[in-house]
Amino acid sequence: MSPELTAALALCRNLPSPPGIALRIIELAQNPEADITTAADIIGIDMALSARMLRIANSPLYASRRRIENLGQALTMLGLNATVSLALGFTVTRDLTAPGQGQDVRERAWRRSILSALAASLLGQARGLRKAEELMLAGLLQDIGILVLAQSEPDRYLPVLRAATDNDQLLELEREQLDCTHAEVGAWMAEQWDLPRYLVDAIARSESPDATEDKFQACVAVSGAVADIWLSADADAARELALQRVHDTLQLDSAQFDQVLARISEALPDIGALFETTLTSPLRVQQLIDHAQELATLRNLREMQDAAMARQRADEFEARANRLAEQAHRDALTGVLNRRQLEAVLEQEFNRATRHGWPLSVAFIDLDDFKKVNDAHGHLLGDEVLRSFASKLQEQLRSSDTVARFGGEEFIALLPNTTEGVALEVVRRVLANIVNTPMAEVGGSPLYITFSAGVATQGGYERFAEVQDLLKAADDVLYRSKSLGRNRVIARSPGTEPA
Repeated sequence: MSPELTAALALCRNLPSPPGIALRIIELAQNPEADITTAADIIGIDMALSARMLRIANSPLYASRRRIENLGQALTMLGLNATVSLALGFTVTRDLTAPGQGQDVRERAWRRSILSALAASLLGQARGLRKAEELMLAGLLQDIGILVLAQSEPDRYLPVLRAATDNDQLLELEREQLDCTHAEVGAWMAEQWDLPRYLVDAIARSESPDATEDKFQACVAVSGAVADIWLSADADAARELALQRVHDTLQLDSAQFDQVLARISEALPDIGALFETTLTSPLRVQQLIDHAQELATLRNLREMQDAAMARQRADEFEARANRLAEQAHRDALTGVLNRRQLEAVLEQEFNRATRHGWPLSVAFIDLDDFKKVNDAHGHLLGDEVLRSFASKLQEQLRSSDTVARFGGEEFIALLPNTTEGVALEVVRRVLANIVNTPMAEVGGSPLYITFSAGVATQGGYERFAEVQDLLKAADDVLYRSKSLGRNRVIARSPGTEPA
């Protein structure tokens, strides 16, 4: 800002100054030990300001579950920072917006300030900044230089203000005619009024969005471009410009930006009422917002569909993985556990039985003369017999019992928490049912089989140190069972051979 303009402003009799109440609030804003009671005492002196603070506390911008009835409740609900920031905004701008010369262009600048205040606050929320009121105040005051120049230098500045078709042209004309911008004048004015430093810096850099990495100042710097969407004759072009600046400085994408625009549109009636100004969305702006919301709805539906499809695919993959895992544990021919999985289950059950001291019985089963079935009727029929036998065996045992194919025509039945005597009875009952149940048909005639089995139990007649010792014991008993003539079940304990 040139020394000549600085001197002219300093000596100007029309230069606005904050009212007395504003000066006391500025002092409050600068005092780190200020409290809500002091703020209430100061604000309570000004009835108009008190009424505004009550209105904003009851507005949708600060939706409360209960009606705020007095100033104390309002300030308590808003909090100290919000109270000081909002009160400062109301009082500092009061004289600047009073009727006077160039009312038309000054009114337009005032509407831009209010829109910028709302945009700065909502952009900050979108970026996760927890300084909504400070952003609103900085956005509101960023163009005070326009109002100051219009009031203090009307003959020089009002023609400039009327000639500018947009903010970029206004800045260009200001540099040509005044050798400075309204941002510089506003920052100078803020320093004269002794406003908090963050406000001075935000005003000074409000027209330089690319010159700051501070997200607070960036929100203020791009808020004016967002406000111009509502004020420009070409809303589409203004939106594209604002979107580009918001993306470059705040890294918000188009969807996030459109959400900010929608929230601004929704809040306009309330913010306009607070500042006693009519603010509405022009038809084209509302069309842009409606279109963006339609796209957002479609995008959300598509995302929901994609998520549902992804969940379905994940469920299918999980089910397939489970099936593959199950298949890897199963014998391909009979569907019972394979030998590899049997070893894992047997080890687990053996350790559990040893730890808890309960019995674990193993029945080693071998189909009698199965080679004759293959030789006489072929391997396909032999496979059918194996499948039928495995199925019947599993049907006659408990769900807690385990059936596995050990190899060829040999099977294992694992019976947890079962004594040797009970296991012997169970397997003999299975044998009795098997010998009376056809496993296949040959030429229309039923094919019956028998089996031999040996039962060994951990924790009964004897205790085994290793699981393989238990399995070998059952295998030894099976060998004895077959040597005694097949078609029988015996156990390790003496005297278990059938008569």
